Amino acid sequence: MASRVVGVDFGHDVIRAVEVDSPNSAKARVLRSAQVPLPEGAVVSGEVKEVHTVATALKRLWSTGGFKSKRVVMGMGNQRVLARDLTVPAMSYEQIRESLPFQVQELLPVPVANAILDFYPVSEGAGDGGPVIHGLLIAALKDVVMANEQSTRTAGFETVAVDLIPFAMTRLLADRSRRETVAIIDVGATTMTVVIARQGAPEFVRFIPAGGDDITRALMSRAELTREQAEQAKRVLGIPLDSAVPTEYQAAADVILSESGQLLTSLRNTINYFTSSRQRRPDRILLTGGGAELTGFTKVLADMTGLRVELVDPANDKRMTVALALAMGSDS
Repeated sequence: MASRVVGVDFGHDVIRAVEVDSPNSAKARVLRSAQVPLPEGAVVSGEVKEVHTVATALKRLWSTGGFKSKRVVMGMGNQRVLARDLTVPAMSYEQIRESLPFQVQELLPVPVANAILDFYPVSEGAGDGGPVIHGLLIAALKDVVMANEQSTRTAGFETVAVDLIPFAMTRLLADRSRRETVAIIDVGATTMTVVIARQGAPEFVRFIPAGGDDITRALMSRAELTREQAEQAKRVLGIPLDSAVPTEYQAAADVILSESGQLLTSLRNTINYFTSSRQRRPDRILLTGGGAELTGFTKVLADMTGLRVELVDPANDKRMTVALALAMGSDS
């Protein structure tokens, strides 16, 4: 039982979980997965706002899914998590971590004392003062991490790890044996995550505070649809790539074109920024997440970026990919 963990993904209006036996090993096995809905406002962009409501939902999730392990791996990954390039003098990992509070205050929107800091080394180099290490500064707001962890503790579970979602996705989806640079994009309800990895090692991370629910909410407000009708319109129309749209769907089609265009433009601009700053392009894009299921999204993203885009579904349900990645990446 101790070798089993459950990856937990706090979604916009749902909690998803996947239980894995012997994670991070050749014997890893997915045992079970499940999801339960959340009341509106209980979780906002991956942040637990109502601890006891979420704890109750977690207990219901365990009952619904039949999970056996109470060892949880949580993920962090939204606009309140900062991931930025950082170059530091060459030293041990422990020394780098200890020095971060004295080096990064100007990069943070909050006082250092309010953030949990980490450093992910990417490559070594030479600076004016000697050898340096290029990497990624990771900073998460302490109160967000603590609130999410409190919800699992209140439910009676043990949080054995808190992982950065882009890193977990990279371990699950990037192939270290391939000499390539791959962009992994997860299109969630309220956040799109972009991680670009070279030979399986992440070197660029961005969180875009927008997602598939932006389209739904726009359909509700501008096309005057209920949420159920808006989701149905997305399934029926996808991204309307031709003019053959029934008259009764025209208003909805216009909204979907506009809103999906903004999401896709944000992704293209992020890829372009990486390309211009690193002077190289990704070789391909791996696309997952519930928002990526919108018909036409893959094609338009490929057209806009000029890259090969592959829709990946390792969990047999793209919405479960994050929870699976969190569980599979655990070595606890």
